[in-house]
Amino acid sequence: MTSTLPVSPLTDALTLHRRVLRLMGNRFEISVVTANDGAWAEARIDAAVAEISRVERLLTTFDEASETNRINARAGIGPVPVSPEVYALVERSLRLSALTQGAFDITYGGIDKRLWNFDKQLTALPDPQTARQLVRLINYRNVRLDPADSSVFLTETGMRIGFGGIGKGYAAERAKAIMQQQGVANGVVNAAGDLTAWGHQPNGQPWTIGIADPTPATSHTATQAFSHLCISNLAVATSGNYEKFVVIGGKRYAHTIDPRTGYPISGLKSVTILAPNAELADALATPVMVMGTRVGLHLINQLPHVGCVIVDEHDRLFTSKNMKLT
Repeated sequence: MTSTLPVSPLTDALTLHRRVLRLMGNRFEISVVTANDGAWAEARIDAAVAEISRVERLLTTFDEASETNRINARAGIGPVPVSPEVYALVERSLRLSALTQGAFDITYGGIDKRLWNFDKQLTALPDPQTARQLVRLINYRNVRLDPADSSVFLTETGMRIGFGGIGKGYAAERAKAIMQQQGVANGVVNAAGDLTAWGHQPNGQPWTIGIADPTPATSHTATQAFSHLCISNLAVATSGNYEKFVVIGGKRYAHTIDPRTGYPISGLKSVTILAPNAELADALATPVMVMGTRVGLHLINQLPHVGCVIVDEHDRLFTSKNMKLT
């Protein structure tokens, strides 16, 4: 999501401090409001960065020693005791898989990403048999949890889990929690569009974001916001096909893969989720893209304190029952 944080003129008492950096392979932006105490703000941001880096070490698939890779290495062999934190995250992920009927599934890691580059060389979709072969190991029901020793077991050889659909949101919430514990009453953590905000801007107004127009921008036009939302004490995440996609046979296919079929999803341009926390918003945005407008909105309308904005491939706008756009 291309988001903006419009800030009105600052008061004399409060100042906004921002830091932009690359973490978890993505652009993070951390903002803190303070009473003109830059050193204090920078120390709070340092603490947030340290927490995000800690979460990354737990969840990454680029470090053989990570808990994620230890689980994957023992797939089909035996259970792996993990930290209570990772165990709880897997447990929540499996509940979300059941809620979305498999549209969200952390066992997607078995798909070979090299087959889905979504570059100019991708000119045809795989045949159904190949697609079925790609997704045969994606099944959240084959993840076994044992609370007795906090262990995780992938029952099928070759299974792999990954937290790409929930990890950034979780890290953002952990960074927020650390900063709140250290006295930050007003701030924002933006994890590549998975964004959580609390308190207010320096002028006392709520934080707001702009939802990017999902129509692809040309090289001469910047991405524009088609609506703005108040997000103070809320989180937001957007999944869209306007940044990475291919057109095959005149039809647009986003980089998002339906874990149930092995095919790229089509039909929607973007889904924006508002939720009480960034982990939940992050984990719901892509599944709604997969589920489509009717089924996705039906799901969101049943969830308390969760809202949704959908733009389909015909630029039609749909919102959940509790959403009001400005």
